[in-house]
Amino acid sequence: MRSADLLGAAGTALLLAACGGSSHSSNPAGTGAADNVVSVSVDGPGCSDGSYFNKPCVSVKVCVPGTTNCQVISDLLLDTGSVGLRVFSQVLTLPLSQLPAPGGGLTECVGYLDGSAQWGPVVDASVILGNEPAVRVPIQRIDSTYASLPAACSGAQQAPADAGFNGILGVGVWLQDCGPGCEGAGNGVYFSCSGSSCSSTSASLSSQLTNPVAALPQDNNGVVVRLPAVPALGAPSAEGQLVLGIGTRANNTPPGALNVLALDGFGEFVTTQGTHTVSAFVDTGSNGLFFTPPAGASLPSCPVPYDAWFCPASTQTLQASNGGADGSTPEAVSFQIASLDALAADAGVSSAVGGSSIDGSFDWGLPFHLGRDVYIGFESEGSTLGTGPLVAY
Repeated sequence: MRSADLLGAAGTALLLAACGGSSHSSNPAGTGAADNVVSVSVDGPGCSDGSYFNKPCVSVKVCVPGTTNCQVISDLLLDTGSVGLRVFSQVLTLPLSQLPAPGGGLTECVGYLDGSAQWGPVVDASVILGNEPAVRVPIQRIDSTYASLPAACSGAQQAPADAGFNGILGVGVWLQDCGPGCEGAGNGVYFSCSGSSCSSTSASLSSQLTNPVAALPQDNNGVVVRLPAVPALGAPSAEGQLVLGIGTRANNTPPGALNVLALDGFGEFVTTQGTHTVSAFVDTGSNGLFFTPPAGASLPSCPVPYDAWFCPASTQTLQASNGGADGSTPEAVSFQIASLDALAADAGVSSAVGGSSIDGSFDWGLPFHLGRDVYIGFESEGSTLGTGPLVAY
């Protein structure tokens, strides 16, 4: 999911959104695997019953800092399009302290281009990813009942059932979710709340929601999203991995031949179809491929209420090319779009679903990641792929 306020890019279209189930698990993510591996379940056992289509779910452990008072939070949306951990208050039961702000407590409003928004206090927490050491970072407790909602968050999601998940684990390319732009007052993202009154405030980098992977003592320069291939017409579920770090261990060392894309200040590269070139990004939090169909493509919309999606008469194979924001030579990539009506009856994941772009950009959502290792290099951090922000596959 891409934040309209923070990143200025496209949001997510969700298919068959629903949520439920328990927020607790007997085993933290990554148990039985390498320390730097977090298990990813696409509409499988790691997701709640009734999860929406193509949703990558992970679990993390959250603790009160300096204590063994911990809680495993499951059914978190793995999102390479945002930064920071956000958990609904109905799920997060730990007594975590709110960070201070001038005249009150620090609170955040984040809005997404799909029209959704999340509001709630910023709290101090220790977060454990896989079997890595705990890192102490600010996270958001999503709570639409906290204080008074600002206008930008008037439609804030109220519960996991509204969103289709218990929270979001954002592991995008940035170190903080807002960065220098929110170090000044009036940013419209961070607020100071006292009682029911809230006003826009500045937020230092250390108090903003932080990419928890970047805070690790090792394996902190990026992530690898590793998901299996699935048929175009779908499979019930898929199981994969979020591997922490790039080139820091044998399990995250890139092969020699990858398409490495340098990203601009919005975390974007460029995609070209025919003579049409647009800004583009990769985003596991988007459950389809969202783009403007090229001239001559036979990609009609599905019947209402799924008219945001494509329903071609037969599965279409399309071509595009991706190039870095630094002007690197574009490399070709092919992809497929199938009709939702043609998917297998038990399909919970498909590599070939898509719909119309919200803002004209190309959103390489979850289907792009199926059958690929996608490397996400963090800003200012180096690896054998170069210095981030970057994407490679």
